[in-house]
Amino acid sequence: MQTHDFLQALARDGEVFADVCGDADLGAPVPGCPEWDIADLVYHLGRVHHFWRTIVAEQRDTWEGYEQPERPADTDLITWYRDGLRATVATLTAADPAHANWTWSTDKTAGFVIRRIAHETAIHRWDAEAAAGFDTGVEPHLASDGIDEFLMWFADEAAEGTPRPGGSVHLHCGDVPGEWTVVLNAEGTYDIERAHAKGDCALRGSASDLLLALWRRRPSSSIDVVGDAEVAARFLAYAALT
Repeated sequence: MQTHDFLQALARDGEVFADVCGDADLGAPVPGCPEWDIADLVYHLGRVHHFWRTIVAEQRDTWEGYEQPERPADTDLITWYRDGLRATVATLTAADPAHANWTWSTDKTAGFVIRRIAHETAIHRWDAEAAAGFDTGVEPHLASDGIDEFLMWFADEAAEGTPRPGGSVHLHCGDVPGEWTVVLNAEGTYDIERAHAKGDCALRGSASDLLLALWRRRPSSSIDVVGDAEVAARFLAYAALT
């Protein structure tokens, strides 16, 4: 996917998120974020958008000194979020993806932020829909790229107390291009091969189902698990998700 694809996805999923949350009970629990209700989810995503557009617009080289916005009253949350979404899309559209700014990753560019925010918004759009009682999944090509992003930046951050996965895992999208084989190396990071290969286990399904299983929004029973089920279970449980 290219930068304009991520920007289109951000605008699309961001608006759907607002529509769903605007029609829902703000006090409804969010299954994907068990400690939150929909109002908490709206504030969280609006705050994330605010943070990253500030970092990019001001080309900050550190997060230090950033001041997060005050939480609006529930009656004003959706309007506040929509205004922030428009500002975020405008800021990121105007940014040169190659320009330097702080990120928590080794990729210190606006391009990293644009991709990250598109995926953050897509997952939380799904969270909002799940809380409202329905599910349209994640757009397939965006989901396939989201799997790649997850494997690059999230999969090897261990949750506290989880055992090392061990073995190799092959992931295969059944609806759009996307195949990866991953194995945890001696340094504790994943070696990723973006090609067809045999692993100790394989995870197969639509790109959306695979992505949502990786983010532990859906159980492993939502995808096909072939081969060593224990390797698959440890792999899916390993990442520290926030």
